[in-house]
Amino acid sequence: MDGRTGMGDTGERRPGTTFEHVDLTGARFRVADLTGARFENVDLSRVVMRGVELFDVDISGEVWHLTINGVDVGPLIEAELNRRDPDRAKMRPADPAGFREAWDIVERRWEQTVARARRLDPALLHESVQGEWSFIQTLRHLVFATDAWIRRVLLGDPHPWHPLDLPFDQMRQTPGVPWDREIRPSLDEVLALRRDRMASMRQVLDGLTDETLAAHTTPVTAPGWPAPRSYPVRECLECILNEEWQHRLYAERDLAVLEARPAPRS
Repeated sequence: MDGRTGMGDTGERRPGTTFEHVDLTGARFRVADLTGARFENVDLSRVVMRGVELFDVDISGEVWHLTINGVDVGPLIEAELNRRDPDRAKMRPADPAGFREAWDIVERRWEQTVARARRLDPALLHESVQGEWSFIQTLRHLVFATDAWIRRVLLGDPHPWHPLDLPFDQMRQTPGVPWDREIRPSLDEVLALRRDRMASMRQVLDGLTDETLAAHTTPVTAPGWPAPRSYPVRECLECILNEEWQHRLYAERDLAVLEARPAPRS
């Protein structure tokens, strides 16, 4: 038996297996070797691990009520991330003025990130880093997020989509919602669309009051995403702030890799 993993010689070995769109709710892994495994867009709610060995593990995502050896590390992680970047704490605003301040930060940060991206060969902005979205695809996804939560849910537009919208990979294909991951629009083309959508968010926030922030949206009735129903206005706005903040971090992470990568041949 391997002393580090506890994997015996008689266990089934399936290295390199890919599980995609698989429901493993309630699954049990016993005496399993997951060395080098990669989990992407995985729901690990209420997972229990006992007798595990974690070495050189990298976890990125929403972490709440994570108890390790009897210690809830979620608040510790939040506090450290906010210490590293005080603007991060402002992405959970309490009132309309806080939402407007948060959006000021988002706009400023993205302006800096776009300026960084412009220094690269344009072809690199279509390059993926470790299977993640390219820089252009990330911007397209943020257009989709704004179309979904602001134009569709908050403003009531039954047909908010643009052909360049890029839904998240796990979303089921929905009639009427564009889904072309392979098109390669220019940076300027996508940025023009982004400016329009960000202006929509700005317009909503400029008119935001305590009353509207505490209200619910008019129920969505048209098929699409998110599901047809009414949503808290706060939830819609917080969703956009989270999308903008997190995807900019991902973009910055990948731009650092692309900056060290030679430009692709045309």
